[in-house]
Amino acid sequence: MQQMILVGVAVALVHGLLYWRLVAAPGLPGWARISAAVFLSALGILAVIAVGAGNTFAPGPVRPLVWLGQTWYAVLFYLLLGLIVIGVVLVIARLAGYSRRSRLLQALSALVVVASVGTVAYGVAEAEDIRIVEAQARFADLPPQLDGLRIAVVGDLHVGAARGPEFTERVVELVNAQRPDLIVLPGDLLDGSVELVGPDVAPIAGLRSEYGTFGVAGNHEGYVDDVGQWMDFWESLGIETLRNQRTEVPIDGVTIEMAGVYDYDAKEPYAADIDAALAGRDPSRFTMLIAHQPLQAIEAGDRGVDLQLSGHTHGGQMWPFVYLVRMVNPTVSGLDRIGDLQIYTTRGAGAWGPPVRVGAPPDISILTLRRG
Repeated sequence: MQQMILVGVAVALVHGLLYWRLVAAPGLPGWARISAAVFLSALGILAVIAVGAGNTFAPGPVRPLVWLGQTWYAVLFYLLLGLIVIGVVLVIARLAGYSRRSRLLQALSALVVVASVGTVAYGVAEAEDIRIVEAQARFADLPPQLDGLRIAVVGDLHVGAARGPEFTERVVELVNAQRPDLIVLPGDLLDGSVELVGPDVAPIAGLRSEYGTFGVAGNHEGYVDDVGQWMDFWESLGIETLRNQRTEVPIDGVTIEMAGVYDYDAKEPYAADIDAALAGRDPSRFTMLIAHQPLQAIEAGDRGVDLQLSGHTHGGQMWPFVYLVRMVNPTVSGLDRIGDLQIYTTRGAGAWGPPVRVGAPPDISILTLRRG
């Protein structure tokens, strides 16, 4: 409740700023000001309600309202960016001696509103268009039996607030249609508690592959409930969770060393420990590491791991966040190499917060191992 109060205060201040700069300052007529005030107030209330979805209350009955409130956050973000642009243009106009600044402000304000709403409308459509992305990773010493092994990398669904079980079912259908040999879940499947959003994640039990489904916790698994509670729930759905540990996956007479670690930023008792995850492995075998954040590749590359599978970045999710994501991660999406380690990072199938993606379409990745 305290969190919602703080968010409510912040939302009220932001909406007050938007009203002043985009409604009052341009000199809109009285009826327009009243309409804008009512409109902004209603959306502000939905934005505050949306914050509690999944951790304070079960969002199912009001999910359309939660979806709208979350989407409004994306519009707010672009409106605030627009205010910065307006400020810069007005300063330039003043320095240039431009005398019709009120007309300019009206035009810029209208342009910012239309551009923000249009960008988010595009982003909503892009977020719904889950792409199947195929890639190949080549290894000179890959056992012949593993040549052609198809791995589905499915991460960052973030169901539980704006999206529910229908979204999870859709992802499962898309994955199963690819007939993968192996499925990897690099975390952040949910936003909320086991009690409130467990049913939204539950359809993940329908994933099917020849050699099983393996998963690790992301940072969001620990935001509301204990990480272990979510991992236990995943196990009940048929997912083999790797908690700073490894397992052996036999395939056509050879064995893959499959290891998994907790999230890079997690605290004890769920702190990531790659050494524990790799303990006792046979270094002659192909070793695969599941780690939510690409940052963990820096450490994994020094320990003889052949391939790391990650998520977390969302590819930036909404422009221009991709530039910030590139600053703090060694790789953002797709196949990359860090030292001797190859890493594949999925942009994820869902979206955190607003169900919006701009310039970073969601994906389900099918990574094929190749020899050579």
